[in-house]
Amino acid sequence: MVVALTTFDHDHYVIRALRAGAAGFLLKSTPPEDLVELVRVAVDEHTVLSPAATRRLVATVTERQTEEDRRLTLIGRLTEREAEALAGLGEGLSNAAIARRLHLSEATVKGYVSRILDKQQCANRTQAGLLAYEAGLCRSGRDGMTTRE
Repeated sequence: MVVALTTFDHDHYVIRALRAGAAGFLLKSTPPEDLVELVRVAVDEHTVLSPAATRRLVATVTERQTEEDRRLTLIGRLTEREAEALAGLGEGLSNAAIARRLHLSEATVKGYVSRILDKQQCANRTQAGLLAYEAGLCRSGRDGMTTRE
């Protein structure tokens, strides 16, 4: 059992220590009596974190979840076809390529793109494409890169 004890109070140190198998991450500024108690807690197979690290990690997770929830809510407003067209935007496809993929006319795709930009509150195709990518709508190739048609 290892508990990291450090003066470096940065999230990447906390994450690296925990990924390496540490049972905890504590700061040297922790009062001595608290350190002793927290080490005892870690010995009982519990994870211990300094209060500052805990607050920051919880805030980070909460912010990420809130942003993800916002994106999923926006995407939920789309029809199935609009979501398919948005996925194409996320992959960097042109309207013509999206039209070929979905077996639609290019004019129909242009209409979908216009509605997507409006519903998603995006200023341009690039913003909509990023939203699609972040929401996991894009197909991925074998090498991890998005596919192009």
